[in-house]
Amino acid sequence: MKKLIVLIILISIVSCNTKGQNKKETSENKQSVHTITDSDLETAVIYEANIRQYSPEGTFNAFTKDIPQLKQLGVKIIWLMPISPISKKDRKGPLGSYYAIQDYTKVNPEYGNLEDLKKLVDTAHENGMFVILDWVANHTGRDHHWLTEHPDFYVRDDKGSPVAPFDWTDVAKLDYSNPNLRKEMISEMQYWLKNADIDGFRCDVAAQVPVDFWEDAVKKLKQTKPVFMLAEAWEPNLLVNAFDMDYGWDTHHIFNKIAQGKETVKAWDNRMKQVDTLYQKDDILMNFVTNHDENSWNGTVKERMGDASEVMLALSYCAPGMPLIYSGQEYDIDKRLRFFDKDTIQKNKGKVWPLLEKLGKLKNTNKALNGGKKAASYTKINSSNNNQVLIFKREKEGEKLIFIANLSDKDVTFTTDLFGEFLDYLTQEKTTINKNQKLMFKPWEYKILLNK
Repeated sequence: MKKLIVLIILISIVSCNTKGQNKKETSENKQSVHTITDSDLETAVIYEANIRQYSPEGTFNAFTKDIPQLKQLGVKIIWLMPISPISKKDRKGPLGSYYAIQDYTKVNPEYGNLEDLKKLVDTAHENGMFVILDWVANHTGRDHHWLTEHPDFYVRDDKGSPVAPFDWTDVAKLDYSNPNLRKEMISEMQYWLKNADIDGFRCDVAAQVPVDFWEDAVKKLKQTKPVFMLAEAWEPNLLVNAFDMDYGWDTHHIFNKIAQGKETVKAWDNRMKQVDTLYQKDDILMNFVTNHDENSWNGTVKERMGDASEVMLALSYCAPGMPLIYSGQEYDIDKRLRFFDKDTIQKNKGKVWPLLEKLGKLKNTNKALNGGKKAASYTKINSSNNNQVLIFKREKEGEKLIFIANLSDKDVTFTTDLFGEFLDYLTQEKTTINKNQKLMFKPWEYKILLNK
C-alpha cells in the first residue's frame, strides 16, 4: 500500500511538472506569435484608427468588434491615434485635440478603460495584427501634471512661461536638454509595453525631438520586447538607429499634384530617384492618399484627387513602401471629419472596400510587393509617352508585378518596351502585350499585371 501511495505521488509530481512546462511553452509560443518581425513589415498594410470618430459610440469596444473585418483588408498594423486624456486648459473646440496630452499613462475615459484597450490589443493579436500607439513626445497639454511637478521639463520664454510649439496654443513644448525628462518619457513609453502589450509607437512631429533621444528610447524599449517605430517625419537620419518607417510626405504631395494636373509622370520618376538618393535600402516609407491631418485640414481624397483617386490608391500599394488606410477611407468617406469635436463615419461598403480587399491580398501574398527592409526591386519601364504613362516593374525571388497607368485626364495611345503574357490581377483575365503594340488607356486607367 505504501509503495502504491509513493507511486501516485511521483506520478502527480511528474504530471504537475509537465503541465507547468506545457504552460510555459504555451506562454512562450504566445509571446513569439505576438512579436513583430522584419518579415511582417514586408507584407504589412497599416490602418490608422481614429477611435473618437470611428463609431457613434467612439469607444475601443466599438472598434474592437470590427478588427476581424480589417483582416479582410490585409491590415497587419493598427495605429491608434492618441488614447490619453485630453487637457482641458486652453482646449480647442468642445473635445480638444487628441495631441494635447493630459497624462501619458492613463486612458481617455471617453474611449473606455485600460481593460477595454487590452481587449482591443488581444483581439488584434488573435487576428495576426499588431498595435502601435500614437506618441506625442514633443509637447504636453497645458494642464499636464508635469507643469507643476516638474516645471523644468518645459521650454520657457523670457518671462518663464511655457512655450507653445508653432501656433499650437493648447500645448507646451518639452525641453530635451533635461536628462530627467528623457528618463521619465522613456518610462512612460515602457508602461504601455508592459501593461497593455503594445507593439510600438507612431511618434508625432518626430523631427522636433532630438534624434539621440529616440535612439536611446528605442534601445531601452527593445529590452522589453521588439517594437515597430513610425516617425511622423521625412528625415532619413531618424531611420538610422531609431525608426523603422518615415512618412512618404513628398510621395503624397506628388499624388496630389499629378491628380490635379500640376505635375506629370516625370515628377514621379524624379521622386523615385530622390528616394534612392536620400534613403538606405532598408528604410521604409509610408504611402498614403489620406490621413487624419490631410482629411480634416486639406480635404477628402475626392476633393484633392477627384477622378484620379482610385489609381493613386492602387499606386500607393504597388510602389515601394507600406500603404496606409485611414478610418473611413474603406467606406468611401467623402467628408472632412471634425478634429476638435465628435463626428461619425458612415459604414457603407461601396467601391473602395472591395478594391482594398484585392490590393491587401496582393500586398500580403506577392513578394513582388514586399516593401520592408528587404523590399522588392523597382524598375522604370519606358513608353512612347513618358509624360502621361507610368510603367514600372517590381520583382523579388522570381515573382514579378507590372504597374501601368495613364496618369492624366486625357485618353492616351502609346507603345512600350514591355511585351509578353500576363494575368490582369484585378479582372483575373489573361492578357497579351505584343512588341510595338499600340495600347489605349482612358483617363486615369491602370492595370496591375502579374508575370508568372
